[in-house]
Amino acid sequence: MSTAAQLAGLGGAFGLAVLLLARHRLARLAGLGVWGGALGVLGLYLLPDLSRAMLVAGLVGGLAVAVGIAVLLRLRPYALAFATLACLPLRIPVDIGSEEVNLLLPLYAVLGGLALSLGWALVRDDERSRELGPLAWPLAAFVAWTGLSLLWTVDVRRGAIFFGAFVLPFGLLAIGFARLPWRGRWLTWLWGGLVATALAFAAVGGYQWVTRDVFWNPSVEVFNAYAPFFRVNSVFWDPSVYGRYLTVAILASLAGIVLGGVRGRRVLALYAVVVATWIGVLLSFSQSSFVALAAGILMAVAVAWGRRTTLALVGLGAATLVVCVAVPQIRDEVVGKSRAELNRITSGRANLVGQGVRIARDHPVQGVGAGGFSREYARRLGIPGRDPKRVASHTTPVTVAAEEGVVGLGLLAWLVATALLVTLRGLGRGFTSRVSLAIGIVLCAIAVHSVFYAAFFEDPMTWALFGLVGLASRVPRKPPVHTGIPPREPPVERPESVRAA
Repeated sequence: MSTAAQLAGLGGAFGLAVLLLARHRLARLAGLGVWGGALGVLGLYLLPDLSRAMLVAGLVGGLAVAVGIAVLLRLRPYALAFATLACLPLRIPVDIGSEEVNLLLPLYAVLGGLALSLGWALVRDDERSRELGPLAWPLAAFVAWTGLSLLWTVDVRRGAIFFGAFVLPFGLLAIGFARLPWRGRWLTWLWGGLVATALAFAAVGGYQWVTRDVFWNPSVEVFNAYAPFFRVNSVFWDPSVYGRYLTVAILASLAGIVLGGVRGRRVLALYAVVVATWIGVLLSFSQSSFVALAAGILMAVAVAWGRRTTLALVGLGAATLVVCVAVPQIRDEVVGKSRAELNRITSGRANLVGQGVRIARDHPVQGVGAGGFSREYARRLGIPGRDPKRVASHTTPVTVAAEEGVVGLGLLAWLVATALLVTLRGLGRGFTSRVSLAIGIVLCAIAVHSVFYAAFFEDPMTWALFGLVGLASRVPRKPPVHTGIPPREPPVERPESVRAA
Protein backbone atom coordinates (compact mmCIF):
# COMPACT_ATOMS: atom_id res chain seq x y z
CA MET A 1 0.00 0.00 0.00
CA SER A 2 2.92 2.33 0.62
CA THR A 3 3.93 2.04 -3.05
CA ALA A 4 0.41 3.01 -4.07
CA ALA A 5 0.62 6.04 -1.76
CA GLN A 6 3.94 7.08 -3.29
CA LEU A 7 2.57 6.81 -6.81
CA ALA A 8 -0.64 8.61 -5.80
CA GLY A 9 1.30 11.47 -4.26
CA LEU A 10 3.45 11.75 -7.36
CA GLY A 11 0.41 11.63 -9.64
CA GLY A 12 -1.46 14.18 -7.55
CA ALA A 13 1.53 16.52 -7.61
CA PHE A 14 1.75 16.39 -11.40
CA GLY A 15 -2.03 16.70 -11.68
CA LEU A 16 -1.87 19.90 -9.62
CA ALA A 17 1.05 21.12 -11.72
CA VAL A 18 -1.04 20.58 -14.87
CA LEU A 19 -3.87 22.60 -13.32
CA LEU A 20 -1.41 25.41 -12.62
CA LEU A 21 0.28 25.45 -16.02
CA ALA A 22 -1.91 23.94 -18.75
CA ARG A 23 -3.74 26.29 -21.09
CA HIS A 24 -6.11 23.81 -22.70
CA ARG A 25 -9.38 23.11 -20.93
CA LEU A 26 -9.32 19.34 -21.46
CA ALA A 27 -5.79 19.04 -20.10
CA ARG A 28 -6.80 20.93 -16.97
CA LEU A 29 -9.88 18.75 -16.58
CA ALA A 30 -7.64 15.66 -16.78
CA GLY A 31 -5.29 17.19 -14.20
CA LEU A 32 -8.22 17.81 -11.86
CA GLY A 33 -9.32 14.18 -12.25
CA VAL A 34 -5.82 12.90 -11.41
CA TRP A 35 -5.72 15.28 -8.43
CA GLY A 36 -9.01 13.89 -7.09
CA GLY A 37 -8.01 10.27 -7.64
CA ALA A 38 -4.70 10.82 -5.85
CA LEU A 39 -6.46 12.28 -2.83
CA GLY A 40 -8.74 9.25 -2.72
CA VAL A 41 -5.82 6.80 -2.69
CA LEU A 42 -3.95 8.82 -0.05
CA GLY A 43 -7.10 8.91 2.08
CA LEU A 44 -7.41 5.12 1.96
CA TYR A 45 -3.74 4.75 2.85
CA LEU A 46 -3.88 7.13 5.82
CA LEU A 47 -7.18 5.86 7.25
CA PRO A 48 -6.89 2.05 7.08
CA ASP A 49 -8.85 1.38 10.27
CA LEU A 50 -12.18 2.72 9.04
CA SER A 51 -14.88 0.17 8.31
CA ARG A 52 -16.40 0.09 4.85
CA ALA A 53 -19.76 1.24 6.19
CA MET A 54 -18.20 4.29 7.87
CA LEU A 55 -16.17 5.03 4.76
CA VAL A 56 -19.19 4.88 2.46
CA ALA A 57 -21.26 7.00 4.85
CA GLY A 58 -18.48 9.58 5.06
CA LEU A 59 -18.12 9.69 1.29
CA VAL A 60 -21.85 10.12 0.69
CA GLY A 61 -22.20 12.79 3.37
CA GLY A 62 -19.10 14.63 2.19
CA LEU A 63 -20.28 14.51 -1.43
CA ALA A 64 -23.67 15.95 -0.47
CA VAL A 65 -22.04 18.82 1.43
CA ALA A 66 -19.58 19.42 -1.41
CA VAL A 67 -22.39 19.64 -3.98
CA GLY A 68 -24.18 22.24 -1.88
CA ILE A 69 -21.00 24.27 -1.48
CA ALA A 70 -20.26 23.99 -5.21
CA VAL A 71 -23.67 25.47 -6.05
CA LEU A 72 -23.02 28.32 -3.60
CA LEU A 73 -19.59 29.02 -5.10
CA ARG A 74 -21.05 29.15 -8.60
CA LEU A 75 -23.54 31.77 -7.45
CA ARG A 76 -21.29 33.69 -5.02
CA PRO A 77 -17.57 33.19 -5.83
CA TYR A 78 -16.40 35.20 -2.80
CA ALA A 79 -18.08 32.69 -0.52
CA LEU A 80 -14.82 30.73 -0.94
CA ALA A 81 -12.78 33.51 0.67
CA PHE A 82 -15.18 34.08 3.57
CA ALA A 83 -15.62 30.35 4.21
CA THR A 84 -11.84 29.90 4.27
CA LEU A 85 -11.50 32.75 6.75
CA ALA A 86 -14.15 31.23 8.99
CA CYS A 87 -12.54 27.77 8.90
CA LEU A 88 -8.97 28.80 9.74
CA PRO A 89 -9.25 28.26 13.54
CA LEU A 90 -11.29 25.05 13.23
CA ARG A 91 -8.64 22.36 13.58
CA ILE A 92 -10.15 19.04 14.69
CA PRO A 93 -8.06 16.19 16.21
CA VAL A 94 -8.01 13.15 13.92
CA ASP A 95 -6.32 9.80 14.48
CA ILE A 96 -4.16 8.78 11.52
CA GLY A 97 -2.77 5.39 12.38
CA SER A 98 -0.97 5.74 15.72
CA GLU A 99 -0.74 9.54 15.52
CA GLU A 100 -3.21 12.29 16.36
CA VAL A 101 -3.08 15.32 14.09
CA ASN A 102 -5.15 18.50 14.02
CA LEU A 103 -6.74 18.94 10.59
CA LEU A 104 -8.93 21.64 9.08
CA LEU A 105 -11.80 19.26 8.33
CA PRO A 106 -14.45 21.99 7.73
CA LEU A 107 -12.12 23.63 5.23
CA TYR A 108 -11.71 20.32 3.39
CA ALA A 109 -15.49 20.28 2.86
CA VAL A 110 -15.21 23.74 1.29
CA LEU A 111 -12.39 22.52 -0.93
CA GLY A 112 -14.49 19.58 -2.05
CA GLY A 113 -17.11 22.06 -3.22
CA LEU A 114 -14.39 24.10 -4.93
CA ALA A 115 -13.21 21.02 -6.84
CA LEU A 116 -16.73 20.30 -8.09
CA SER A 117 -17.25 23.95 -9.00
CA LEU A 118 -13.97 24.09 -10.92
CA GLY A 119 -14.74 20.84 -12.70
CA TRP A 120 -18.16 22.11 -13.73
CA ALA A 121 -16.62 25.34 -15.03
CA LEU A 122 -14.10 23.40 -17.13
CA VAL A 123 -16.84 21.19 -18.54
CA ARG A 124 -18.82 24.32 -19.42
CA ASP A 125 -16.00 25.63 -21.65
CA ASP A 126 -14.29 27.92 -19.13
CA GLU A 127 -11.07 28.78 -20.97
CA ARG A 128 -9.34 30.68 -18.16
CA SER A 129 -5.87 29.30 -17.41
CA ARG A 130 -2.69 30.05 -15.47
CA GLU A 131 -4.68 32.06 -12.96
CA LEU A 132 -1.64 32.44 -10.70
CA GLY A 133 0.17 34.43 -13.38
CA PRO A 134 3.94 34.79 -12.74
CA LEU A 135 3.63 32.47 -9.73
CA ALA A 136 2.37 29.50 -11.75
CA TRP A 137 5.75 28.16 -12.88
CA PRO A 138 7.67 28.34 -9.56
CA LEU A 139 4.73 26.88 -7.61
CA ALA A 140 4.19 24.07 -10.11
CA ALA A 141 7.91 23.28 -10.15
CA PHE A 142 8.09 23.08 -6.36
CA VAL A 143 4.99 20.89 -6.13
CA ALA A 144 6.25 18.55 -8.87
CA TRP A 145 9.73 18.17 -7.37
CA THR A 146 8.33 17.57 -3.88
CA GLY A 147 5.96 14.95 -5.30
CA LEU A 148 8.86 13.28 -7.07
CA SER A 149 10.74 13.09 -3.76
CA LEU A 150 8.05 10.73 -2.46
CA LEU A 151 9.72 8.01 -4.53
CA TRP A 152 12.80 8.04 -2.27
CA THR A 153 11.38 9.34 1.00
CA VAL A 154 12.43 7.56 4.19
CA ASP A 155 8.94 8.05 5.68
CA VAL A 156 6.11 7.37 3.26
CA ARG A 157 3.40 7.96 5.87
CA ARG A 158 4.58 11.45 6.79
CA GLY A 159 5.03 12.29 3.12
CA ALA A 160 1.50 11.09 2.38
CA ILE A 161 0.14 13.26 5.21
CA PHE A 162 2.04 16.27 3.85
CA PHE A 163 0.55 15.81 0.39
CA GLY A 164 -2.90 14.49 1.27
CA ALA A 165 -3.65 16.97 4.04
CA PHE A 166 -1.84 20.10 2.85
CA VAL A 167 -0.19 20.40 -0.57
CA LEU A 168 -2.89 18.90 -2.79
CA PRO A 169 -6.01 20.41 -1.15
CA PHE A 170 -4.44 23.80 -0.44
CA GLY A 171 -2.95 23.95 -3.93
CA LEU A 172 -6.49 23.91 -5.29
CA LEU A 173 -7.35 26.65 -2.79
CA ALA A 174 -4.70 28.87 -4.39
CA ILE A 175 -6.29 28.34 -7.81
CA GLY A 176 -9.73 29.11 -6.38
CA PHE A 177 -8.57 32.40 -4.88
CA ALA A 178 -6.81 33.39 -8.10
CA ARG A 179 -10.03 32.82 -10.06
CA LEU A 180 -12.03 35.28 -7.96
CA PRO A 181 -13.27 38.33 -9.84
CA TRP A 182 -11.59 41.59 -8.86
CA ARG A 183 -14.18 43.40 -6.75
CA GLY A 184 -12.99 46.22 -4.51
CA ARG A 185 -16.04 46.10 -2.29
CA TRP A 186 -15.78 42.38 -1.66
CA LEU A 187 -12.03 42.59 -0.98
CA THR A 188 -12.72 45.36 1.53
CA TRP A 189 -15.34 43.20 3.23
CA LEU A 190 -12.84 40.34 3.31
CA TRP A 191 -10.35 42.60 5.09
CA GLY A 192 -13.14 43.63 7.45
CA GLY A 193 -13.85 39.99 8.23
CA LEU A 194 -10.17 39.37 8.92
CA VAL A 195 -9.95 42.37 11.27
CA ALA A 196 -13.23 41.57 13.03
CA THR A 197 -12.24 37.97 13.71
CA ALA A 198 -8.75 39.03 14.84
CA LEU A 199 -10.23 41.50 17.32
CA ALA A 200 -12.65 38.86 18.58
CA PHE A 201 -9.83 36.34 19.00
CA ALA A 202 -7.73 38.98 20.77
CA ALA A 203 -10.63 39.60 23.15
CA VAL A 204 -10.80 35.87 23.91
CA GLY A 205 -7.06 35.90 24.51
CA GLY A 206 -7.46 38.82 26.89
CA TYR A 207 -10.13 36.91 28.78
CA GLN A 208 -7.78 33.92 29.06
CA TRP A 209 -4.99 36.13 30.39
CA VAL A 210 -7.22 37.75 33.02
CA THR A 211 -8.80 34.48 34.17
CA ARG A 212 -5.57 32.44 33.76
CA ASP A 213 -7.50 29.80 31.84
CA VAL A 214 -6.52 28.51 28.38
CA PHE A 215 -8.54 26.24 26.12
CA TRP A 216 -7.90 23.02 24.23
CA ASN A 217 -4.15 22.59 24.63
CA PRO A 218 -2.89 20.81 27.78
CA SER A 219 0.76 21.47 26.87
CA VAL A 220 0.15 25.22 27.12
CA GLU A 221 -1.36 24.69 30.57
CA VAL A 222 1.74 22.79 31.66
CA PHE A 223 3.99 25.51 30.22
CA ASN A 224 2.08 28.24 32.07
CA ALA A 225 2.37 26.33 35.34
CA TYR A 226 6.18 26.66 35.29
CA ALA A 227 6.89 29.73 33.12
CA PRO A 228 7.37 33.23 34.58
CA PHE A 229 4.75 34.57 32.15
CA PHE A 230 1.31 33.39 30.98
CA ARG A 231 0.69 32.50 27.33
CA VAL A 232 -2.75 32.45 25.73
CA ASN A 233 -3.95 30.65 22.60
CA SER A 234 -7.48 32.10 22.20
CA VAL A 235 -9.53 29.71 20.04
CA PHE A 236 -6.44 28.27 18.34
CA TRP A 237 -4.54 25.16 19.36
CA ASP A 238 -1.10 26.81 19.46
CA PRO A 239 -0.21 30.32 20.72
CA SER A 240 2.16 30.78 17.77
CA VAL A 241 -0.62 30.07 15.26
CA TYR A 242 -2.79 32.56 17.15
CA GLY A 243 0.01 35.13 17.03
CA ARG A 244 0.50 34.54 13.30
CA TYR A 245 -3.19 35.18 12.61
CA LEU A 246 -3.14 38.48 14.51
CA THR A 247 0.10 39.47 12.77
CA VAL A 248 -1.60 38.98 9.41
CA ALA A 249 -4.48 41.25 10.50
CA ILE A 250 -2.08 43.97 11.70
CA LEU A 251 -0.06 44.01 8.49
CA ALA A 252 -3.15 43.97 6.28
CA SER A 253 -4.32 47.10 8.12
CA LEU A 254 -0.87 48.69 8.03
CA ALA A 255 -0.90 48.82 4.23
CA GLY A 256 -3.60 51.50 4.29
CA ILE A 257 -1.56 53.58 6.74
CA VAL A 258 1.89 53.58 5.15
CA LEU A 259 0.80 53.83 1.52
CA GLY A 260 -1.74 56.59 2.05
CA GLY A 261 -5.11 56.93 0.41
CA VAL A 262 -6.98 56.40 3.67
CA ARG A 263 -7.73 59.63 5.54
CA GLY A 264 -9.66 61.14 8.41
CA ARG A 265 -11.47 58.91 10.82
CA ARG A 266 -10.62 55.83 8.81
CA VAL A 267 -6.93 56.29 9.55
CA LEU A 268 -7.68 56.62 13.27
CA ALA A 269 -9.74 53.43 13.04
CA LEU A 270 -6.81 51.64 11.39
CA TYR A 271 -4.47 52.77 14.17
CA ALA A 272 -6.96 51.57 16.78
CA VAL A 273 -7.21 48.17 15.06
CA VAL A 274 -3.41 47.83 14.92
CA VAL A 275 -2.95 48.72 18.60
CA ALA A 276 -5.76 46.48 19.87
CA THR A 277 -4.57 43.53 17.78
CA TRP A 278 -0.96 44.07 18.84
CA ILE A 279 -1.99 43.66 22.47
CA GLY A 280 -3.36 40.26 21.52
CA VAL A 281 -0.01 39.33 19.95
CA LEU A 282 1.74 40.49 23.10
CA LEU A 283 -0.32 38.17 25.29
CA SER A 284 0.52 35.20 23.07
CA PHE A 285 4.20 35.67 23.94
CA SER A 286 5.02 34.22 20.52
CA GLN A 287 8.57 35.26 19.71
CA SER A 288 8.20 34.06 16.13
CA SER A 289 5.14 36.29 15.70
CA PHE A 290 7.02 39.33 16.98
CA VAL A 291 9.87 38.71 14.55
CA ALA A 292 7.43 38.17 11.68
CA LEU A 293 5.57 41.37 12.55
CA ALA A 294 8.84 43.33 12.63
CA ALA A 295 9.85 41.90 9.24
CA GLY A 296 6.50 42.84 7.73
CA ILE A 297 6.70 46.38 9.11
CA LEU A 298 10.25 46.80 7.82
CA MET A 299 9.18 45.57 4.38
CA ALA A 300 6.24 48.00 4.35
CA VAL A 301 8.52 50.88 5.34
CA ALA A 302 11.05 49.92 2.67
CA VAL A 303 8.39 49.93 -0.04
CA ALA A 304 6.45 53.01 1.08
CA TRP A 305 9.21 55.30 2.37
CA GLY A 306 12.10 54.37 0.10
CA ARG A 307 15.56 52.93 0.46
CA ARG A 308 17.19 55.81 2.32
CA THR A 309 14.79 55.71 5.24
CA THR A 310 15.01 51.94 5.40
CA LEU A 311 18.81 51.94 5.33
CA ALA A 312 18.81 54.56 8.08
CA LEU A 313 16.56 52.40 10.26
CA VAL A 314 18.62 49.28 9.57
CA GLY A 315 21.80 51.20 10.32
CA LEU A 316 20.37 52.46 13.57
CA GLY A 317 19.42 48.93 14.57
CA ALA A 318 22.86 47.60 13.65
CA ALA A 319 24.57 50.36 15.62
CA THR A 320 22.40 49.58 18.64
CA LEU A 321 23.31 45.91 18.36
CA VAL A 322 27.04 46.72 18.18
CA VAL A 323 26.81 48.95 21.26
CA CYS A 324 24.93 46.27 23.17
CA VAL A 325 27.43 43.56 22.27
CA ALA A 326 30.26 45.89 23.31
CA VAL A 327 28.94 45.84 26.89
CA PRO A 328 30.72 42.93 28.63
CA GLN A 329 27.69 41.76 30.60
CA ILE A 330 25.47 41.60 27.51
CA ARG A 331 28.21 40.00 25.43
CA ASP A 332 28.69 37.27 28.00
CA GLU A 333 24.94 36.60 28.08
CA VAL A 334 24.49 36.51 24.31
CA VAL A 335 27.78 35.30 22.88
CA GLY A 336 29.08 33.30 25.79
CA LYS A 337 26.18 30.89 26.03
CA SER A 338 27.02 27.24 25.64
CA ARG A 339 25.38 25.14 22.97
CA ALA A 340 23.23 23.43 25.59
CA GLU A 341 22.07 26.78 26.93
CA LEU A 342 21.32 28.05 23.42
CA ASN A 343 19.30 24.93 22.75
CA ARG A 344 17.37 25.44 25.98
CA ILE A 345 16.58 29.08 25.12
CA THR A 346 15.29 28.08 21.68
CA SER A 347 13.19 25.19 23.06
CA GLY A 348 15.31 22.59 21.28
CA ARG A 349 15.26 24.33 17.89
CA ALA A 350 19.03 24.83 17.81
CA ASN A 351 19.62 21.07 17.84
CA LEU A 352 16.92 20.53 15.22
CA VAL A 353 18.41 23.15 12.91
CA GLY A 354 21.94 21.87 13.37
CA GLN A 355 20.97 18.28 12.67
CA GLY A 356 18.78 19.37 9.76
CA VAL A 357 21.76 21.13 8.18
CA ARG A 358 23.78 17.92 8.56
CA ILE A 359 21.03 15.89 6.91
CA ALA A 360 20.95 18.36 4.02
CA ARG A 361 24.73 18.21 3.75
CA ASP A 362 24.70 14.42 3.57
CA HIS A 363 21.90 14.42 0.95
CA PRO A 364 22.67 17.64 -0.94
CA VAL A 365 20.78 17.17 -4.19
CA GLN A 366 17.63 15.14 -3.57
CA GLY A 367 17.28 15.18 0.26
CA VAL A 368 15.64 12.38 2.24
CA GLY A 369 12.24 12.86 0.59
CA ALA A 370 9.03 14.64 1.54
CA GLY A 371 8.10 14.06 5.18
CA GLY A 372 11.38 12.33 5.99
CA PHE A 373 12.96 14.90 8.33
CA SER A 374 11.61 13.49 11.62
CA ARG A 375 12.40 9.87 10.77
CA GLU A 376 15.96 10.66 9.67
CA TYR A 377 16.55 12.91 12.70
CA ALA A 378 15.34 10.18 15.09
CA ARG A 379 17.48 7.56 13.34
CA ARG A 380 20.62 9.63 13.62
CA LEU A 381 20.16 10.38 17.30
CA GLY A 382 18.80 6.97 18.23
CA ILE A 383 15.52 8.38 19.53
CA PRO A 384 12.97 5.58 20.09
CA GLY A 385 9.44 5.75 18.73
CA ARG A 386 7.95 5.64 15.28
CA ASP A 387 7.56 9.38 14.87
CA PRO A 388 8.25 11.25 18.12
CA LYS A 389 6.78 14.73 18.17
CA ARG A 390 9.87 16.20 19.78
CA VAL A 391 11.81 15.75 16.53
CA ALA A 392 9.32 17.63 14.36
CA SER A 393 11.05 20.39 12.41
CA HIS A 394 10.42 24.02 13.30
CA THR A 395 12.28 25.72 10.42
CA THR A 396 10.81 25.52 6.93
CA PRO A 397 13.98 26.34 4.89
CA VAL A 398 16.01 23.74 6.80
CA THR A 399 13.22 21.18 6.42
CA VAL A 400 13.01 21.79 2.68
CA ALA A 401 16.80 21.55 2.33
CA ALA A 402 16.85 18.28 4.30
CA GLU A 403 13.85 16.70 2.54
CA GLU A 404 14.09 18.10 -1.02
CA GLY A 405 17.77 19.02 -1.18
CA VAL A 406 19.30 22.07 -2.78
CA VAL A 407 16.87 21.72 -5.70
CA GLY A 408 13.86 22.10 -3.42
CA LEU A 409 15.48 24.96 -1.51
CA GLY A 410 16.19 26.79 -4.75
CA LEU A 411 12.60 26.30 -5.93
CA LEU A 412 11.31 27.61 -2.58
CA ALA A 413 13.49 30.72 -2.92
CA TRP A 414 12.24 31.23 -6.50
CA LEU A 415 8.64 30.92 -5.35
CA VAL A 416 8.89 33.38 -2.45
CA ALA A 417 11.02 35.88 -4.37
CA THR A 418 8.60 35.89 -7.32
CA ALA A 419 5.61 36.44 -5.05
CA LEU A 420 7.28 39.38 -3.30
CA LEU A 421 8.47 40.97 -6.55
CA VAL A 422 5.04 40.69 -8.16
CA THR A 423 3.26 42.30 -5.21
CA LEU A 424 5.78 44.89 -4.00
CA ARG A 425 7.34 46.19 -7.22
CA GLY A 426 5.89 49.19 -9.03
CA LEU A 427 3.39 50.27 -6.38
CA GLY A 428 1.62 53.56 -6.95
CA ARG A 429 -1.54 55.01 -5.51
CA GLY A 430 -5.05 53.67 -5.23
CA PHE A 431 -6.83 50.64 -3.91
CA THR A 432 -5.02 48.10 -6.09
CA SER A 433 -1.61 49.13 -4.79
CA ARG A 434 -2.79 48.99 -1.18
CA VAL A 435 -4.13 45.47 -1.70
CA SER A 436 -0.94 44.38 -3.43
CA LEU A 437 1.20 45.83 -0.62
CA ALA A 438 -0.91 44.06 1.99
CA ILE A 439 -0.54 40.72 0.17
CA GLY A 440 3.23 41.15 -0.16
CA ILE A 441 4.03 42.12 3.43
CA VAL A 442 1.69 39.48 4.88
CA LEU A 443 3.34 36.79 2.75
CA CYS A 444 6.75 38.09 3.84
CA ALA A 445 5.70 37.86 7.49
CA ILE A 446 4.42 34.28 7.14
CA ALA A 447 7.67 33.30 5.41
CA VAL A 448 9.70 34.79 8.28
CA HIS A 449 7.39 33.18 10.85
CA SER A 450 7.98 29.80 9.20
CA VAL A 451 11.71 30.15 9.81
CA PHE A 452 11.05 29.85 13.55
CA TYR A 453 7.78 27.91 13.66
CA ALA A 454 7.62 26.13 10.28
CA ALA A 455 4.08 25.47 8.91
CA PHE A 456 4.61 27.47 5.72
CA PHE A 457 3.00 25.02 3.31
CA GLU A 458 0.78 23.57 6.05
CA ASP A 459 -0.97 26.94 6.51
CA PRO A 460 -3.91 27.58 4.16
CA MET A 461 -3.27 31.33 4.50
CA THR A 462 -0.03 30.85 2.56
CA TRP A 463 -1.85 29.22 -0.36
CA ALA A 464 -4.67 31.76 -0.26
CA LEU A 465 -2.04 34.50 -0.53
CA PHE A 466 -0.48 32.72 -3.51
CA GLY A 467 -3.89 32.90 -5.16
CA LEU A 468 -4.28 36.58 -4.28
CA VAL A 469 -0.87 37.25 -5.83
CA GLY A 470 -2.21 35.89 -9.10
CA LEU A 471 -5.43 37.89 -8.72
CA ALA A 472 -3.62 41.18 -8.05
CA SER A 473 -1.12 40.62 -10.88
CA ARG A 474 -3.94 40.86 -13.44
CA VAL A 475 -5.01 44.36 -12.40
CA PRO A 476 -3.10 47.50 -13.54
CA ARG A 477 -2.05 49.96 -10.84
CA LYS A 478 -2.36 53.71 -10.79
CA PRO A 479 1.04 55.48 -10.83
CA PRO A 480 2.12 57.81 -8.00
CA VAL A 481 0.70 61.32 -8.20
CA HIS A 482 4.10 62.98 -8.72
CA THR A 483 5.11 60.87 -11.75
CA GLY A 484 3.92 60.45 -15.28
CA ILE A 485 4.62 56.74 -15.35
CA PRO A 486 1.84 54.81 -17.09
CA PRO A 487 0.09 52.01 -15.23
CA ARG A 488 1.90 48.68 -15.13
CA GLU A 489 0.59 46.42 -17.87
CA PRO A 490 -0.86 43.13 -16.63
CA PRO A 491 1.41 40.16 -17.44
CA VAL A 492 -1.51 37.98 -18.54
CA GLU A 493 -4.73 38.57 -20.40
CA ARG A 494 -7.47 39.86 -18.15
CA PRO A 495 -10.93 38.34 -18.11
CA GLU A 496 -13.74 40.70 -18.99
CA SER A 497 -15.00 40.51 -15.40
CA VAL A 498 -11.82 42.14 -14.05
CA ARG A 499 -12.32 45.82 -13.31
CA ALA A 500 -9.39 48.12 -12.71
CA ALA A 501 -9.23 49.73 -9.33
